[in-house]
Amino acid sequence: MGGAAVPKHVVPEERRRRRRPTRSGRILSETLIVETALRLLREHGGAGLTARRLGLALDCDPSTLYRYFRGMDELTLAIGDALIGQALRGWRPTGQWRADLRAVGLRIHAAYLAHPQAAVLTASRVSGRANELAADEAVLDVLRGAGFPLAETVRIYHAFIDTTLAFAALDAATLALPGAARRADEEMWRSTYARLPAATHPRIAEAAPLLATRMVTSAYPTALDMLLESAGNGPASRAAPPPPPA
Repeated sequence: MGGAAVPKHVVPEERRRRRRPTRSGRILSETLIVETALRLLREHGGAGLTARRLGLALDCDPSTLYRYFRGMDELTLAIGDALIGQALRGWRPTGQWRADLRAVGLRIHAAYLAHPQAAVLTASRVSGRANELAADEAVLDVLRGAGFPLAETVRIYHAFIDTTLAFAALDAATLALPGAARRADEEMWRSTYARLPAATHPRIAEAAPLLATRMVTSAYPTALDMLLESAGNGPASRAAPPPPPA
């Protein structure tokens, strides 16, 4: 992504709040910049997110953005963190660990798919920002509260997070394709796979109607259910709950 040169430091938050409004009268904030960046990604894709274009959209000099972010990469991390924040908004644990993790996973997956261009840029990144940390803490707490030993908790957490983000990236990449390309990929299951003869491809031929239906949808809910079922059937799942954190 393009942009102006990276400054030496970001202006402290308290000094940002005292800034004068932009030419259009808006007061800049990290939230406004991230929301505008999400809109630009939706309209122009990853290549369209530059400091210059963002400055034009916000009616400010591009260099002003570096009062809030050290560079465009830090803005990218903030965008990913915002998606996780959207996913967690309103979620509360119920004490049923499978249902709780399933809800978190589906929320994160849906939040990324609502912004596929942003998901392609951010699903593989680790930001260490507030919403990401809150999500990690929540998942670990659900598993520990369910009685999983620490090592097993980390193992399941790793599989859960990576499965969720991997499917988010895969499904978002499909949604980010030009419409014609996406429709062509979906049609392939009906135009090519469904017409293969049983003499040469017997297994594909017998599964073709089901493949044409299922392969154009996300497999994430199925994969998530399989993962949670496997975690729940392990001997570690029968361990006694740990003491609450101090």
